[in-house]
Amino acid sequence: MIPDKAPKEDVFHGSEDLKKEAHINSFEKYKELYMKSIENPDEFWGDIAKDFFWKTKHTGQFLDYNFDVTKGEIFVKCMEGASTNISYNLLDRNVHERKLSDKVAFYWEGNEPGDELTVTYRELLQRVCQFANVLKSQGVKKGDRVSIYMPMVVELVVAMLACVRIGAVHSIVFAGFSAESLCERIMDSQCSLLITADGFYRGDKLINLKLLADEALQKCRDKGFPVEKCIMLKHLSKEAEETSLGSQSPPAKRSCPDLQEKQTGRVKKTRPVPQVPWNPEVDLCWHTLIRGASDECEPEWCESEDPLFILYTSGSTGKPKGVLHTVSGYMLYTATTFKLVFDYQPDDVYWCTADIGWITGHSYITYGPLANGATSVLFEGLPTYPDISRMWEIVDKYHVTKFYTAPTAIRLLMKYGSEPVQKYKRESLKVLGTVGEPINPEAWQWYYNVVGERRCPVVDTFWQTETGGHVLTPLPAATPMKPGSATFPFFGVVPAILNESGEELEGPSEGYLVFKQPWPGVMRTVYGNHQRFETTYFKKFPGFYVTGDGCRRDKDGYYWITGRIDDMLNVSGHLLSTAEVESALVEHEAVAEAAVVGRPHPVKGESLYCFVTLADGVTYNRTLEAELKKQVREKIGAIATPDYIQNAPGLPKTRSGKIMRRVLRKIACDERDLGDISTLADCSVVEQLFQNRCYTAE
Repeated sequence: MIPDKAPKEDVFHGSEDLKKEAHINSFEKYKELYMKSIENPDEFWGDIAKDFFWKTKHTGQFLDYNFDVTKGEIFVKCMEGASTNISYNLLDRNVHERKLSDKVAFYWEGNEPGDELTVTYRELLQRVCQFANVLKSQGVKKGDRVSIYMPMVVELVVAMLACVRIGAVHSIVFAGFSAESLCERIMDSQCSLLITADGFYRGDKLINLKLLADEALQKCRDKGFPVEKCIMLKHLSKEAEETSLGSQSPPAKRSCPDLQEKQTGRVKKTRPVPQVPWNPEVDLCWHTLIRGASDECEPEWCESEDPLFILYTSGSTGKPKGVLHTVSGYMLYTATTFKLVFDYQPDDVYWCTADIGWITGHSYITYGPLANGATSVLFEGLPTYPDISRMWEIVDKYHVTKFYTAPTAIRLLMKYGSEPVQKYKRESLKVLGTVGEPINPEAWQWYYNVVGERRCPVVDTFWQTETGGHVLTPLPAATPMKPGSATFPFFGVVPAILNESGEELEGPSEGYLVFKQPWPGVMRTVYGNHQRFETTYFKKFPGFYVTGDGCRRDKDGYYWITGRIDDMLNVSGHLLSTAEVESALVEHEAVAEAAVVGRPHPVKGESLYCFVTLADGVTYNRTLEAELKKQVREKIGAIATPDYIQNAPGLPKTRSGKIMRRVLRKIACDERDLGDISTLADCSVVEQLFQNRCYTAE
């Protein structure tokens, strides 16, 4: 599985300086620990668990599971009998036991340069306890679900950790999603309360978040699921202004008073503040509620397999899946992957550029870094705003040592060449990371050579919402890196490559990427639908967890992710369901049928190419095209806006009526080599579609 020795040629190595301080400083050490992790997982993970606080100890087997649907229900259980609280381990343990009270937990960097905030571990603990008491005062209790729809502000971290402190289950919805998407997730998870903000800026664009939240709550009411309370953070309103919100008028300060004092150099840029709709029967002001709330809150002790959070990921059937993670295993896995994959050291300043609305932000902005007592940068803005050097300015400003971003961002910045990068020194950087999709070798080389100046290893991490943390990844001082390869499995992870018949392939091969056994941080179920969990991940190849990704293993044993095998697209590192986009398109009265495929994109990785068959008597024109794009954007979110929409009088179908998406992908890319199309019911449709192709995106 793992080669005896790493290859000597065509690989890149971490520096000798990095190896001197590394937790794992050689391939031999990695291999030794890896074998222990899969042959004796109880001892391997049990040693790691000793570093955390447990109210009660676990009994029996450390990790128990069944991955084979033919032998009964699929389950994974970690540390049964143990009880703990993640908030306690992330905050109290760091403040009281590790004496990190005054250490910076987050440097918050706002959308505008100069809009900044510094939060220590002691301050973060106080704010979390305050808001936990607020939630309890509103009747939230252990096991309740709380939906969070917020921008990248410190209060988002406060809200999620306040939930887990009292044993509530947070369900964070990315603030770029539409009201319809928010409504769908609130209803599926049966959330009792929504936490949101007035609005935020992404570059120059104002997002009126409260307006979207209200629209979502109205949709919930219309569907028979009223949410009784909505807590709103006043984020955008200027300090000197007072916005009239009835009897619940928030204070003038933008955030918690003692956090406000830490702000320096605030930019007084005049910007429109959103008109905040206010329903006194439902809406509550964050700032009013925390005034007078105690900053002490005893944590709720939770069982290991109690639910921690629900995070929705696109499903191939069109309906998003509520991925459920549980307490102990997720905590151990995110803490360990963060520590070893980024080779975290106590004096590091770490920056992950993801949004907390995605799993990367959950695992590698909140849970993993805080579990290690790390100092992180929390960034609200865009990589190119107000100029294309913004990221490197931030790196120098905070002396960032470990930097984690998406290939999409790297490809975007590559377009502008090396000069914007080289305006800043970046001397602090030690490790670079990528996440969200496989990084193409050209982008890897640019990242390594230009950003890291050939001294920083690139950890190209493969994982999913479902896996909780990294599953295939280099370790910076131990793994010789090949540009574009996710290299080898993390500890406790046992990958395999299967062919279509489910036979395991050995040596150099290509096929379905699966995993043979669980690791502590793997998902436990799809919320409210365990059957869907089993069908999606375990029925295709009984005995294996099926990732849905294709994979190639080379002669040296390195793993290369080749992309989604099912009907999913990876757009700017975000997984989108083609079925979900198709559903949004056919809801328009003009569309009789739709099919969506991916087309390669130089920055986003994949773009959405949509084929629509119109209802009788409807003419395709630019107005209709704009309406369809708007419909998808409103139903799902801006990230899903189609790049191309093609009028398709007919779609290539088999005689049994199945759409041949393989052929549509060829048409989208203008590739005439279609392979075997003997099963097509009408071959003339193909030539017609080639003639109607879209050549440019709007």
